Amino acid sequence: AGSQIQGTAGVPRQSRRRKSVAIAYEPGQGNGAEPQRARWEPPHWREQLQRIRDMRSSRDAPVDDMGVHKCYDSSAPPQVRRYQVLLALMLSSQTKDQVTSAAMLRLRRRGLTVDSVLQMDDETLGQTIYPVGFWRNKVKYIKQTTAILKQKYGGDIPSTVEELVQLPGVGPKMAHLAMHIAWDSVAGIAVDTHVHRISNRLKWVKKETKYPEETRVALEEWLPRELWREINWLLVGFGQQTCLPVNPRCSQCLNQDLCPAAKKL
Repeated sequence: AGSQIQGTAGVPRQSRRRKSVAIAYEPGQGNGAEPQRARWEPPHWREQLQRIRDMRSSRDAPVDDMGVHKCYDSSAPPQVRRYQVLLALMLSSQTKDQVTSAAMLRLRRRGLTVDSVLQMDDETLGQTIYPVGFWRNKVKYIKQTTAILKQKYGGDIPSTVEELVQLPGVGPKMAHLAMHIAWDSVAGIAVDTHVHRISNRLKWVKKETKYPEETRVALEEWLPRELWREINWLLVGFGQQTCLPVNPRCSQCLNQDLCPAAKKL
């Protein structure tokens, strides 16, 4: 519970281990002594991270009150809670937290379970989740995924990243967040557009990345594992309030003297 990492099911362990071994040591050093670690990490990242924590201490960003972790019925049975978490994640893609939260509330008023969604016709489901982004596609994905959960998983959701990303409409970010929120297991870093953007602005990636999945791999190579759960929540709220996609509020940012992008934006 809490900050304890309960498991790593679903992590492609071998591929990540090979990567870390490849960069872990400087060859030919030490004259028989222990080899020196050569793991790359960005300069000033600990100070930057603490300043972001300070800026996020009031917990008043949209993600804090209306994020996926607030969208499910906490009094429902565990299996139903996990399904609601996954549905909220599917709705949240390309959609503001406020809109996702409202759509989830409407769904929950109808009794949001695997069976209730399977019994709902497409038109009703569409009207209920509208105006989430790409709602027509999401109607199709939700129905397909819910049917798979019923048939293959007994109405529950998968407990590994590999299985989650096989579900229609579920991407890597959703899968990692589902592991965090639904299963309380840190299988990797959940990287959305905010985490991707801010990691590149702060130069928390060794070289610029173009896609969130590239950013996830780059962050996992150096960021201490005990921070993996926290980093998504911190950076999403920071991106919603301060480090905006357009016209970031650098003058209000405690990292303006340490941010490589601050003088360029």
